[in-house]
Amino acid sequence: MSAPAPSPLAIVEAEPLPRQEEVLTDAALAFVAELHRRFTPRRDELLARRAERRAEIARTSTLDFLPETAAVRADDSWKVAPAPAALDDRRVEITGPTDRKMTINALNSGAKVWLADFEDASAPTWENVVLGQLNLIDAYERRIDFTDPRSGKSYALRPAAELATVVMRPRGWHLNERHLTVDGTPVPGALVDFGLYFFHNAQRLLDLGKGPYFYLPKTESHLEARLWNDVFVFAQDHVGVPQGTVRATVLIETITAAYEMEEILYELRDHASGLNAGRWDYLFSIVKNFRDGGEKFVLPDRNAVTMTAPFMRAYTELLVRTCHKRGAHAIGGMAAFIPSRRDAEVNKVAFEKVKADKDREAGDGFDGSWVAHPDLVPIAMASFDAVLGDRPNQKHRLREDVSVAAGDLIAVDTLDARPTYEGLRNAVQVGIRYIEAWLRGLGAVAIFNLMEDAATAEISRSQIWQWINAGVVFENGERATPELARSVAAAELAAIREELGEDAFAAGHWQQAHDLLLKVALDENYEDFLTLSAYEQLTG
Repeated sequence: MSAPAPSPLAIVEAEPLPRQEEVLTDAALAFVAELHRRFTPRRDELLARRAERRAEIARTSTLDFLPETAAVRADDSWKVAPAPAALDDRRVEITGPTDRKMTINALNSGAKVWLADFEDASAPTWENVVLGQLNLIDAYERRIDFTDPRSGKSYALRPAAELATVVMRPRGWHLNERHLTVDGTPVPGALVDFGLYFFHNAQRLLDLGKGPYFYLPKTESHLEARLWNDVFVFAQDHVGVPQGTVRATVLIETITAAYEMEEILYELRDHASGLNAGRWDYLFSIVKNFRDGGEKFVLPDRNAVTMTAPFMRAYTELLVRTCHKRGAHAIGGMAAFIPSRRDAEVNKVAFEKVKADKDREAGDGFDGSWVAHPDLVPIAMASFDAVLGDRPNQKHRLREDVSVAAGDLIAVDTLDARPTYEGLRNAVQVGIRYIEAWLRGLGAVAIFNLMEDAATAEISRSQIWQWINAGVVFENGERATPELARSVAAAELAAIREELGEDAFAAGHWQQAHDLLLKVALDENYEDFLTLSAYEQLTG
C-alpha cells in the first residue's frame, strides 16, 4: 500500500484579499510547502542553537572568533561571486515597506537600490504579506499606480532605466507565519516571504536584466547563512534558473554574527553580494546577549551610541575590511531622519548630521549606505559621489590598516556617556508610539522626525530592561526600577490622550501598546523578540 500524499499547504483564518489568487497560486504554495518540509527542521535546530550560545555567553560574558573556522579566515584564495551589473553600484539605498505608494516612491527615489522590506519596516498582517508581494509583481510588470485618497495626488513609475534595483528583505528565521500551515505546523515567515517572491519573480527579474536579490536579517551564525545558501540552491533548481542567479546581502546586526563575517560570506560565496552594518538591531543584540554581564555592558541612551563609539568603529571597520578582502560590497547604516515640512532649522541641523555621517562612511571605505526618506538620497549620493567618482564601488580599498581584536567588539565600557532619565522617557515614548502603530499594521513610523521600525522598538524596550536589572541610577538621583518605568509610561499615555483627544485615543491601540511595552520591558525572563508577543496580538 502506497503512503498517502503529503497534505497541501493550508491557509488558515484569513479574510480573502483582492487579487490574492495571483500570489497564492497552487504552484507557488506547493513550492513554499516544499521549502517548509525541507528546511524548517534545520531552522528549528538553529534556533535551539541560538539559545545554547546565549547560555554560554551568560556563563562567560565574552565572545571570540571561532577556532573551528580559523582555516576559512586564513585562506586568502576565496572570493564571493562577482556582482551582477544591476548590483555593482549601490552607493545609496532607500529602505521601506512594500505598500503601493512606497513601492512607487522608492523605485522613483533616485537611489540605486530599494530595500523592499517584509521585515522590520512591515507589520506582518496577512494583507501586508500578500499585497506587498502583489505590489512588487505589479511594479515589475509596470502596471502599478496610486492616487492618494486624501490629497488626490497621483503616483506612477518613471522610465525603467531610472528605477532603483530591488533587494527584498524577508522576515527573520525566528518568526512564523500563522496563516500558512503544513501538516498543522506554521511555515517560517522567512520561507513564505522568500518563496512567494522567488517563485513569481526570479525569471521575471532575469528578463528585466536584474535578478532575485535579497537582504538576510537577524543572522546569528555562519550555519544560518549555510541554511540560506541551501535554500537558494534548491530554489534555483526548482524553478529552472541558473545557479548563482540569487544574490544575498547579509545584515551584520547581531553581535555573534560580527565574529563570523568571513564565515558567513564563505557559506554564501556563490550567492553573496555584501554585508550591511545595521545599528539599532546590533545594539539590541549586545544588550540581549550580555544582559547579565554587569555594569561594563550597560549601554547609555540609544542616541548617545553613535557610530564613532570605539566598539562601533571596530565593528564597521572590520566589516569593510572583511567585505573588500572577499570582493563583497560593504553597505553602511541608516540615516533615519524624516524632514520636517514646517521647521527649516530642524532640517538644516539634521541634514548636516546626515552629511557628516555619510561622509564618514564613504571615507571609511563603505560602498554605499542607507536612507529612510527620498529627500536624503541627494545628500548621501553627494557624499559617495565625492569619493567614488565614476567607479561603482571602492572594493579596491582593502583597509589592511584595520586590526580588530575580539575584545574590541564588546568594549562597551569605553563609552563615557551614561543612561539618563530623559533617555528612559524617550525609550518609553518611542516604544509605546511604535508598538501602537505596529498593532494597526504599520511597520515604518515617523516619530519625533525619525523613521522608527521594529529594531528601534527592540533597543528601546531592551534598554529599559537592562537599566532596571543593572540598578542604574540616573543623573537626577532616581534609580531605574519597574515602578519608575510604570510611572513614566502612565504619564506618557496620559500625554498621548491629551494630545490626540478622547475619540482618536479610543480609536487606537494605545493601552494595548502601553501594556505590551511594559510586559517585554519588565518581565523577569527577557523575551528574545518583542515581535513574538506583538504578533500574537496583531489582527489581520
